Amino acid sequence: MKNIKLLMTSFLMLAMLVSSCSPESYSLDGPIDKSDIHFEITQDLVKDPGGNTVILKNTTPGVILNWDYVTGKSDKAVQTVQYAFKGNYTIKISAVTSAGIVELDPVTVAVTQDNLNYVNDPLWTALSGGVGKKKVWIADNGKYGLAMGAMSYADPSTVVEWGNFTPNWEPEGNANSSSDADMHWGRTMTFSLEGGPFMTVNEPDGTTKESGTYFLDVNTHTLTTTGATILRPDNYIANATNWNNNIKVLKLTENQLRIAIMRTNSEGPWWYIWNFVSKEYADSYVPPVTGPTYDEGFNPTFASGELLKMITGGVGAGRVWSLDGKGNPVDWLGKGKGWTINATSSYNWGWNDDWAEAAGNSWIRFDQFGGKLNYTRSQNGVVTTGLFTIDEAKNEINLGTNTLIQNSTSWMNPTTNVIKVVKAYNNDFLQKGIWFGTSYDAGKDEWFVFHYIIP
Repeated sequence: MKNIKLLMTSFLMLAMLVSSCSPESYSLDGPIDKSDIHFEITQDLVKDPGGNTVILKNTTPGVILNWDYVTGKSDKAVQTVQYAFKGNYTIKISAVTSAGIVELDPVTVAVTQDNLNYVNDPLWTALSGGVGKKKVWIADNGKYGLAMGAMSYADPSTVVEWGNFTPNWEPEGNANSSSDADMHWGRTMTFSLEGGPFMTVNEPDGTTKESGTYFLDVNTHTLTTTGATILRPDNYIANATNWNNNIKVLKLTENQLRIAIMRTNSEGPWWYIWNFVSKEYADSYVPPVTGPTYDEGFNPTFASGELLKMITGGVGAGRVWSLDGKGNPVDWLGKGKGWTINATSSYNWGWNDDWAEAAGNSWIRFDQFGGKLNYTRSQNGVVTTGLFTIDEAKNEINLGTNTLIQNSTSWMNPTTNVIKVVKAYNNDFLQKGIWFGTSYDAGKDEWFVFHYIIP
C-alpha cells in the first residue's frame, strides 16, 4: 500500500532533483492493480517547517512513475521538489508498467509557509520582475539592438549552454521562412511571481491563449513550463517535441531572454535558438540614429578603368582567380550585410563536397592579351575561352557565352553570364579577393555572391 508521509506543494517550484538510477526491470505478465504500486511522498519539516521541501520516491521495482507536481513534471525514481509559496497542491501520479499506464490516486500536500528563498535569485528576478511582480516578454523582431531577429540556428555539434553558444546563422526579422502570420507578432508571454510561478500567453488584444506554471532551475539553467508554452512560430511547432521540459536557457538579463530547443523531426537534429525581449524595454527602446551598416567593400566605387585593371592586372597582363573553397566561398548579402564566415556556415545544404572539389581543381582568368579582353575558365582540366566586357556604370562584367566555375549537382550553380561586383577592395583586393554576385532578390534586397581570390 502507499506509504504517504506528509504531503507537499505550493504554487512555486524549484525542482532540485535528486535523481536515482533506474529501478531493476522485471517482467509483468498481466495488468497491475494500482494497489500494487508503492511510492512515498514526504515533506522535510526539518529543512522547511512549512513543508516546502517535498520528496517523491518510487518504491516499486519495474515500474516508472510520472510525477506531475504542479510546478513541473518528472519520471525520476527520487525527485525533490521545493515550493516557494504556501498553498495546497495536488500531485498527479501515473505508472508506466509493462501492461500499460496505470493512473494512481492523486495526493494533495499542504505547504503552510512561504519560503521565498527558493525564488530570491537574480535570474528569477530577471525573468519575472521579482517576488510579487510579473514581467511580459515578446519575440525579438531584431529592432531592439539585442539580436538580429526572433530565431538563430546552431548545428548539433555546437556547444549550446549558458553563456557559451555561437549560432551558425542569425537571419534578420522572421525566423527563416516564417510568415508574419506564423510569427504572431504582438503575442506576449508573461512570467509572474504573484502568489506563485504563473505563466500566461496572451493574444495581441489581451485575450489569454494559455495559462499555467513554470520553473526556472538556476543551477542547470533550464526552464520548464506546464500548461503554457513559449512563443514560437506556428510552422515550427511540429519540428520539435520538447517545447516545455528542460529548455536550455542561454542568456537571461533584465532585457533579453535566449533559449535553445533541439529540432527532432525528420530533417535531423539542429538547435533552434529563440530570442525574446522584455516588452517594457521594447516599448521604450529608441534606436540610435545611424545610417545603414554594410559589409566592408559593399557596392564599391571605381575610377575609370580601375575595375578592369584590378581583375586583369593591366594592359598586356592577366590575373588568375580561384573560388575561395578553403575560406568563405559563398554568401547571401542581405541589405549589404553577409552572414557566412566560412564554408561550414552553409555546408551540405549549400556549399558541399562537390563544390570543394570544383574549387580545388578550377580557376578563371581575366587578361588583356592581344589587345582584347579575354576570359578563360579551366575546370577539372577542361578549358573554355571567350571575350568579356565591363559596364563601369553598373560594376557588371559580361562573360559572353561563359560563366563562373560550375557545379551542375548544386542548386547554387551560377548559370548567368553577367556578374556584378558586389564587394571589392580597391587597395586590398590581393589579400581579400572579390565577390561576384550572380543573382539578386529584390524583395529581400539580397545578393547571392561567390568569393574569388588570387591564389
